[in-house]
Amino acid sequence: MRSLFWRIFASFWLAITLVAGLSMLIGRMLNQDAWLLSQHPALQDFAETWVQRYETQGPHAAQRLLEQRKREFRIDVQVLDDSGQPLVKGTFPPRAAAFEARQRNERRLPWRRLSADYTSAQSGETYLFIYRIPNPEVAAWQRDSRLLPVGALLVAVLVLTLLSLWLTLSITRPLNRLRGAVHDLGQTAYQQNSLAKLATRRDELGVLAADFNRMGERVQGLISSQRQLLRDVSHELRSPLARLRIALALTERADAAEREKYWPRLSQECDRLEALISEILALARLDADPGAAQPIDLSALLSKLQEDARLDAPAQEISIQVPAGVQFNGWPDMLQRALDNLLRNALRFNPAGQTIEITVRQEAGQLALSVRDHGPGVPPEQLARLGEPFYRAPGQTSSGHGLGLAIARRAAERHGGQLELSNAAQGGFIATLRVPLTQPNQAPASF
Repeated sequence: MRSLFWRIFASFWLAITLVAGLSMLIGRMLNQDAWLLSQHPALQDFAETWVQRYETQGPHAAQRLLEQRKREFRIDVQVLDDSGQPLVKGTFPPRAAAFEARQRNERRLPWRRLSADYTSAQSGETYLFIYRIPNPEVAAWQRDSRLLPVGALLVAVLVLTLLSLWLTLSITRPLNRLRGAVHDLGQTAYQQNSLAKLATRRDELGVLAADFNRMGERVQGLISSQRQLLRDVSHELRSPLARLRIALALTERADAAEREKYWPRLSQECDRLEALISEILALARLDADPGAAQPIDLSALLSKLQEDARLDAPAQEISIQVPAGVQFNGWPDMLQRALDNLLRNALRFNPAGQTIEITVRQEAGQLALSVRDHGPGVPPEQLARLGEPFYRAPGQTSSGHGLGLAIARRAAERHGGQLELSNAAQGGFIATLRVPLTQPNQAPASF
């Protein structure tokens, strides 16, 4: 999957290998004997010309050709027959052989020694040509013969430029798209499909684009939900405030005796408004950092909820089933608030004489905490929307603002679990908090 890493790594080493290899190739090519023999202007076709003159005009004419070539190009030549004997005097200095014998290291000689065989097409004789070219002459010729190396270097530079351009564009174009997506996300104008094509790449940038798409979708969902929550909060707060204004207006117009009738109404509306604000704050606090998870005594927590419920609804029966030895780490206040909302929701709809059942089960590494009542239940088509802030099923006449299930669902998500809502087969409604048994030491990250 790390193709971008290997692409950059391979391109880097390919460039180094190409430049180094080409430099070595050009250097070896310019210094090879065969290259000098075939490309140096003083040696091109010289063997054929000399043999033709030697066989047609004799040794003296051939010797003059060697001397002429030395004057023009400062190159010494000696020609030997099959037995190694000189055919002509040549142009080697008298003491050159003795000097070469003393210098065992060829690199320390002041000239370059080359040799080549040539077989005459007319006589069939084979001639051995020995050349001695001064090192300054070789260096001067190499400087004048740089056209081909320069062309090769230009080709190498062109290839490396195209490779670098392709590599650069393959990185900068996706980064520019990501930058544009980040800008759009900051301006709340992000389109979820803007990086769909980039997300299909099988490299790190494709993975980053896919992750960014998911993050953008999540952030947009959260922004939309927050906006919807603000609209719902403003709508829900407007109703009790309007009733308070009406009650206050009536109180101002009434005499002292009639005012006593409106004070309970004013107090009731204030209590409703306070309860609504408390639930909104409880829902908002669930997104704050609750700190480190800690062990929770489920038996004690559920027993406390049972006692509190008896004060509000003494006629209702509540049964609790908790297996022994259940170990669970979480956030007690958050879990207690969620279960309290589920229990109060059950108390609203459970008929008298029926028992509300609270059960705790361990299932496949999860802890399932269920609260079941024997009320009328909820229409199946409404189950999916239960748990949304301020949503209440149609036809519901009980008090509440539709935040209890939303708080329970958010608490389950903060524990890494979920809230499941269903109708019981035998009648009634079941709300189940499913959370993993093992919680992290730190609070889960929120977006």
